[in-house]
Amino acid sequence: MAGEAIISEFKKRVERTLEDLRRELSKVRTGRASTSMLDGIQVESYGTKMPLNAVATISVADARTIVLKPFDKSQLGAIEKAILESDLGITPQNDGSVVRLAFPPLTEERRKEIAKQVRKRGEDYKIAIRNARRDANDDIKKLAKEGGVSDDEEKRLLDQVQKETDAGVAKVDDIVARKEKEIMEI
Repeated sequence: MAGEAIISEFKKRVERTLEDLRRELSKVRTGRASTSMLDGIQVESYGTKMPLNAVATISVADARTIVLKPFDKSQLGAIEKAILESDLGITPQNDGSVVRLAFPPLTEERRKEIAKQVRKRGEDYKIAIRNARRDANDDIKKLAKEGGVSDDEEKRLLDQVQKETDAGVAKVDDIVARKEKEIMEI
């Protein structure tokens, strides 16, 4: 049963890696405005750092505009400052009651640059899956050396880890390809 526990833990690591990749790529800017692009932005509010969605309602007005309506209008300046300090590269427009973020259309060159960054991130996540494979294989070999599983069982477990690795890498490729297609869409 110890071999199955190793496989189970390996599958969980691969799934966590894929989930992390999806979350990471949801923040990448495409031609469309998305509220997930603002995840991770912290606003200095009443002496503490708070997530942006804790100090304002966030909505998408149209394909290229996000509107932030603070719960307390005195926070407008802090929200603007947090957005300027983030790596969004967008200048917020404050009209006294809401902050608007207008996303200009991406140039072809910029789209290609972003797609390249997405591919690089995908490679990083493939490496993470391969590292998880190495750890699982080491655990299986150690278990076999200690006499916990037979040679046939060891081979079966190693094959199963490889199949799961191949499936995980294929999912990374699929996630990256979909994101690239979304980025290159005009």
